Amino acid sequence: MIQPLAPAGAPAVDLSNCDREPIHIPGLIQSFGFLLALTSDWMVARASANSEAFIGQPAAALIGRPVLDILGGEAVHAIRNRVALLRGPDATERLFALPVQGVEQRFDCAVHLANGGIVVELEPCHPELGDGAGLVRSMMARLDQAETLDGFLREGARQIRALTGFDRVMVYRFHANGDGEVVAEAARSGIGSFLGLNYPHTDIPAQARRLYERNLFRIIADVAAPPVPIVPALDESGRPLDLSLAVLRAVSPIHIEYLTNMGVGASLSVSILLEGKLWGLFACHHYGPRCPGLERRSLTELFGQMFAMKLETIERRAAAAFADRARAVGDRLLVQLAGNESLRDDPAWLAETIGDAIPSDGIGVIVNGQIALAGLTPREDAFVRLVRELNRTTAGRVFATDSIAGFFPEAAEWGHQAVGMLALPISRSPRDYVVLFRQEMVRSVRWAGDPHTPKSFGPNGDRLSPRKSFEAWSETVQGRSLAFSPAELDVAEKLRGTLIEVVLRMSDEAHAERQLAAERQELLIAELNHRVRNILALIRGLVRQSRGSTGSVEEFVRELDARIHALARAHNQITADHWNPAPVRGLIETEAEAYLGGASGRVQATGPDVLLSPNAFSTLALVIHELVTNSAKYGSLSDSGRVETHWAIREDGALILDWREIGGPAVTAPRRQGFGSTIIRRSIPYDLGGEAEVEFALTGLRAHFVIPAAHVGRRPGAAAREASAPAVRPAEPRTRPSLPAGPVLLVEDSLIIAMDAEDILVRLGAERVLTANSVRAGLEEIALETPVLAILDVNLGPETSLPIADRLKALGVPYLFATGYGEQAQLPEPHAQIPVVQKPYTQDGVEQALRAVLPTP
Repeated sequence: MIQPLAPAGAPAVDLSNCDREPIHIPGLIQSFGFLLALTSDWMVARASANSEAFIGQPAAALIGRPVLDILGGEAVHAIRNRVALLRGPDATERLFALPVQGVEQRFDCAVHLANGGIVVELEPCHPELGDGAGLVRSMMARLDQAETLDGFLREGARQIRALTGFDRVMVYRFHANGDGEVVAEAARSGIGSFLGLNYPHTDIPAQARRLYERNLFRIIADVAAPPVPIVPALDESGRPLDLSLAVLRAVSPIHIEYLTNMGVGASLSVSILLEGKLWGLFACHHYGPRCPGLERRSLTELFGQMFAMKLETIERRAAAAFADRARAVGDRLLVQLAGNESLRDDPAWLAETIGDAIPSDGIGVIVNGQIALAGLTPREDAFVRLVRELNRTTAGRVFATDSIAGFFPEAAEWGHQAVGMLALPISRSPRDYVVLFRQEMVRSVRWAGDPHTPKSFGPNGDRLSPRKSFEAWSETVQGRSLAFSPAELDVAEKLRGTLIEVVLRMSDEAHAERQLAAERQELLIAELNHRVRNILALIRGLVRQSRGSTGSVEEFVRELDARIHALARAHNQITADHWNPAPVRGLIETEAEAYLGGASGRVQATGPDVLLSPNAFSTLALVIHELVTNSAKYGSLSDSGRVETHWAIREDGALILDWREIGGPAVTAPRRQGFGSTIIRRSIPYDLGGEAEVEFALTGLRAHFVIPAAHVGRRPGAAAREASAPAVRPAEPRTRPSLPAGPVLLVEDSLIIAMDAEDILVRLGAERVLTANSVRAGLEEIALETPVLAILDVNLGPETSLPIADRLKALGVPYLFATGYGEQAQLPEPHAQIPVVQKPYTQDGVEQALRAVLPTP
């Protein structure tokens, strides 16, 4: 799939040694440009055989001549300046629109150092980008909008495809063993998908991967084009020119055969390096010849480097989050294990704690010859033999494998429950261990062709031929667990240090932990004592104040019991969330349910999601309890009436709560004020610094309370507008048009604008969006698959989208136009009534236009 390239100058070899030996074609370049190799005194030492097609002079006539005579003073001056900027052995500089004397055509130029000289590569200039920096900024901005790693990779592939125009762009990630996987893809419709396919490491040999770390960009403009030799092929010492960094260098015929077998006509690759190591590639395929200009290729390479930096940041953040979790696990282990006599006391807990950072299915611990096992593990005698083997072969380091049987053949007898392991040595010889086990994970791996296809000889002589089949081929992998990742191994090293510290400092740490635990216990007892005393004092006050408010002992007991239960219910609601603020709605509904049972619906509670501090919650619970009790005795709840409660947040953040009784008997003010009335009138002002007003209206009791903002909070995610303007009725939402099932065609000549419109359509419910940038491309998409809806940019450069509109009208497909010309857009009579979306695209604008052509649910 990817180019198996290597530094030029090495002999061609058999593919059977492709992991050790380089593969190349000495002294050949691609034909879309030409090359001059200069000596340190700026004389032409070599030239490519196609130079006559570019500057009108054969290669042989250029050898030994000053480059000044060939390219001219202006070009040589510019190249000299660029050579002075070269830094490092693999540096490359580029110039654009370079003039060459005697040639009307301008050239793009790449310059690097090789064999002690200067290599100058020139190809015809095709300026096409305009504001290249602005384009890259826009591309990077779209990357920043990705919310997940998969979305980030997918967006990177989309941007590369938009910039290069290749039929298919894949993000190809290397595994630790050299195999690769397509983890993201952007491709034109109708060519299938390679997403999720795996490729064996032999498709991209080790020396090719090393070259990708040196040269970040490779292109094969035409797979079928014959390569062009360099004249002379060898220098005076018999060495070929090193073309490792050459843009124009040809590639191995084996790789050409590989691409031909895939049906690829042109390919392009951009290396993705993280911390100087090859993470993967942008691999681009085109099913015909394609050669973007050097300026566009340079911007593609720049985007690839910036993409890699952002990807490195994402992975570092993920690694940092993982490391933070591992540190938390280590701290928890240190605290919990320091006071224990042995790590063996609770292996299940140990596995669960470590599992927060390194998931496992079982754990084995051996300390001072004593063993503890939990979960899916081998038998105890087998575990002893495994530890003996670890002590013999792993040299006291963290050791991980996804197949224990490959390291310890006896493990094949254990079945499928302990297939992989991670061993952490936690003492010196004889070493004690904590071993995490993972069970077998049978999984299906999709390969691009059978990776086990027998080797065969091909048309390149006595050398191996690349495989010819790339159809998806599934392989069931058995006898292996989920592999332990590099991040997990790093965490294991840190946890090993924690466990060793526990073992070496057990007694001292245990003493310190016991002392700390005693101090914590004293604090806990003091806090508990304080709260119990407060509760007892509150109950004592309830008893004393309730004593004279009733006429009988039975009534006294009932009222006191009800008030204590009201406090208990409030306390339960607070402590259920660890003494955090609790919701007002739950308080009112709980009190109504407790007193009225199945008739609790007669107390209506409306208002936003508001939380009260524990102190305020308990105070309001007593107030609501007294109101419900009073209403059930004398007010609307004693008859067939109801109670309406409503609360809102005032501008200053205070809570306003209104109680209104409706439909009950006539109400008169009481002659004396009992304890219940005192609680209603004085609790909130006295305990919370708020306000309380009670009105005994003839039609029903009314009460108004204000609880200061210091006691009030909002539930996370609650709508602020609901609290600040509760009386305002929200506007009725407009019904969104219903997009029919099927593809939507978007015709837009700007790729960046097309991506914005595509995102809007997806948010509005489009299943798929087919994009086209010309009339021809749009008609081809319609011929392949009839869309259910279309949005057509009126002006497509030198043409208009009206032929596409005519075709859609004939098929009965709804469509609308888009334009950046405002009200000046004039459409011909057949399409004069079609809605027009004004650019730039907005979701509201598209949605409004769609309502005119689509039904609403």
